[in-house]
Amino acid sequence: MIRRAAIVSLAIAVTTTAAGLPAIAESGATPAVAVGARGGTPCLPDSPSRPTCISGTLKDGTPYEFVVPARWNGTVVVALDFAGPGRTEQLTARLLADGVARGGTSRAITGWNIRAAIDNQAEALARFEQAYGKARRAIASGTSMGGFVSAGVAQVHPGKFDAAVPMCGGLSGSVAQWNQKLDTVFVLERLVAPGLPVIDIPEDVESARQAWIDALAAAQRTPEGRARIALAAAIGQLPAWGRNPDGITPPPPAPGDAAGLEQGAYLALAGGPLPYVGQAMSSRRQIMQVVGGNPSWNTGVDYAKQLREADPALRRAVGKLYEQAGLKLTDDLKTLAKAPRIAADPDAVDRFARGIVLDGKLRIPVLTLSNIGDQISTVAQQQVYEEKARRAGSASLLRQTYTRSAGHCDFTPAEQHAALTTMFDRLRTGRWPATSAPAMNARTADPAARYIPFTPPRFNRP
Repeated sequence: MIRRAAIVSLAIAVTTTAAGLPAIAESGATPAVAVGARGGTPCLPDSPSRPTCISGTLKDGTPYEFVVPARWNGTVVVALDFAGPGRTEQLTARLLADGVARGGTSRAITGWNIRAAIDNQAEALARFEQAYGKARRAIASGTSMGGFVSAGVAQVHPGKFDAAVPMCGGLSGSVAQWNQKLDTVFVLERLVAPGLPVIDIPEDVESARQAWIDALAAAQRTPEGRARIALAAAIGQLPAWGRNPDGITPPPPAPGDAAGLEQGAYLALAGGPLPYVGQAMSSRRQIMQVVGGNPSWNTGVDYAKQLREADPALRRAVGKLYEQAGLKLTDDLKTLAKAPRIAADPDAVDRFARGIVLDGKLRIPVLTLSNIGDQISTVAQQQVYEEKARRAGSASLLRQTYTRSAGHCDFTPAEQHAALTTMFDRLRTGRWPATSAPAMNARTADPAARYIPFTPPRFNRP
């Protein structure tokens, strides 16, 4: 194991927990570790795991927090976005029942400074171990930006963490994923909403977001607008499946249902609790402030080629919708080819790349979890992450899993728990357990679990 050897001798069979009760290590079982003696205070009084908690701030002012069961088995899961909501999440309760500690940080200070967030996970782990003693196994795991950060932890801090379970992270890397988002918004601005912001997002982000939502809603009411929305979604590799504005998820459209696929793409762009175009405004502005310029470009990009390489079902839908609208697809592709391109600020690209470019050189096991209808962390990004690992000769350390669900990071606690318990088994035995969809669904113990066999499409903006 690359990580430093486990530290505290646990030969003593009986220890005292924070609640003053004996924790007896049964023969052949993982011994319980005494907690609370060095900083943990009782918390979550209704929890049968009788946990203690610690909290504080890191050097940069980032809050951190950990929850530890009375009978801690030595495993800790560390995540971005845990501090604050994490202690009362259902996933935390499940892990505490397993004897696993869970904790992590907030993004309140780091925001889109991804490298700082990555390093903060290692600092938070160190604070945890100062209070509770060295962990046997430390796993980086989070969702959304937390998924991206945990993949970065696996690359940057393999000597401090034993594994990573990134969930719904943009694993093409910071620069690549925002180049892909640029493509979508650029095509929409050229063909649907001329003059709306693409790169230079105003300070009044909410007004920009609403202007885009309104423009897309107006386009959705016309055959021409629907055809062009489908074209932008195909080029940007968005899912053709999304949530309604009330948060309800309709059934996924059939591959031959052009109208249904376009409606799904529209919902991904402008519907649901977190519309793609809204995040493209707010996060783009934050990113440019962090890196001091524009880190995205489409110079040299051939959008006709990207359409040819798009999801076949959505590509066919684009052709059918253009025909129904009486438009010539070739004319719009020529318009895109002639449109002035957006160049990046090289220094901003360099700074953003430090955030991180994932190189695939894995040294610890990584298991990813993605949902195929994620409009923010598009599923095609998983393909480039796997390809990099394969080229680096570390594919044996990577497993990727998928659920059939729409919306950003739409997993049940049982599905997340199954991914983590899979990694616990991997670390305990040194071998991967089955990670097929049936095996993952069985691990959830939930008949409604949604793991599916899936091969992501090739990412078009590596």
